[in-house]
Amino acid sequence: MELLYRSAPPHDIGKVGIPDRILLKPGLLDREEFEAMKLHAVYGRDTIMLVEKHIGGTSGFLMFAREIAHSHQEKWDGSGYPDRLAGEQIPLSARLMAVADGYDALISRRGYKPAFTHRQALDMMRKGRGAHVDPDVLDAFFEIEDRFAAIPAEFRDADA
Repeated sequence: MELLYRSAPPHDIGKVGIPDRILLKPGLLDREEFEAMKLHAVYGRDTIMLVEKHIGGTSGFLMFAREIAHSHQEKWDGSGYPDRLAGEQIPLSARLMAVADGYDALISRRGYKPAFTHRQALDMMRKGRGAHVDPDVLDAFFEIEDRFAAIPAEFRDADA
């Protein structure tokens, strides 16, 4: 659990390879821009693989970070990216990250959408159960959802 906790923050490290005009676009991405954005999962995996090559091996931290970076956008029903993995083909580390990252995306303001409330986010996540994310992981999330509700208040930006 400690390794997963420490390995999750660099999940979007591949976004450094995405042009700012796409990352910072205030509206929805067009098809071409979204295709470029989807590459962040591959760039993240490749970056971590380069680190492993440079140090001459891997560690539990790097292994989980690589799995998460590469597969956190996969969907339980196989409609995600980059490899269209489905179900248990998706590494457990990435399935866990998908729920946490999905919740964070819903409750955070973005250039293309407002921040949703905790309750709204939970309702949206319930609707994606079994399609977007692992239903067992989502059920576990719902068992401790009150703890997730407290996190944004603790780490809220001053301008929020």
